[in-house]
Amino acid sequence: MKHLRCLALFAALMSARSLFAGDATPQRTELNGDHLDMWSVGNETHAICTGSVTLTGTNLRIICDRLEIIAEGVGDKTSLAPVLEKFKYLLATGHVRIVQGDREATCGRAEVLPREDKVVLTQNPVVIDNGAGFVNAGETITLLRGERRILVDKPRTSAPDIKDLGYDKSKPVPAGDGTLKPGEAK
Repeated sequence: MKHLRCLALFAALMSARSLFAGDATPQRTELNGDHLDMWSVGNETHAICTGSVTLTGTNLRIICDRLEIIAEGVGDKTSLAPVLEKFKYLLATGHVRIVQGDREATCGRAEVLPREDKVVLTQNPVVIDNGAGFVNAGETITLLRGERRILVDKPRTSAPDIKDLGYDKSKPVPAGDGTLKPGEAK
């Protein structure tokens, strides 16, 4: 019975698309943890996986202490293991680490809202883009997939160096007494 539940959950995970992923080649989704509890209510299937949880899939890895999933089911609603079709909600809590390509996010809580193409990170979130050299931290970080946008409340951002915009010390000072003539800009 437990085996059937895991197969149904894997089927759902395989049909989900990553909010972080672009056009990556589809990869088999795997969920590992110490315990899985799965049940259906109406057309929804709920699952909670706890203890050293790792979810890997297409261009995505989520590591956390607890992962809660809500998905819509299709087919026979009375079946022990309905076929899952669409994710509604995913909540990762406890030492959350999300890795996708050159990007990595850490936080205490990550809420994934696939229908809104949105991920909300709270509890000391940090997003590192190793490819671009940016580090974003804040109170809350919201990632908006389709917009390639990040919203940060109370941001603390680190970015690559900015070119020195001061004068070049190796060049001589321009001739003149340093006073401006009428109409000249500073």
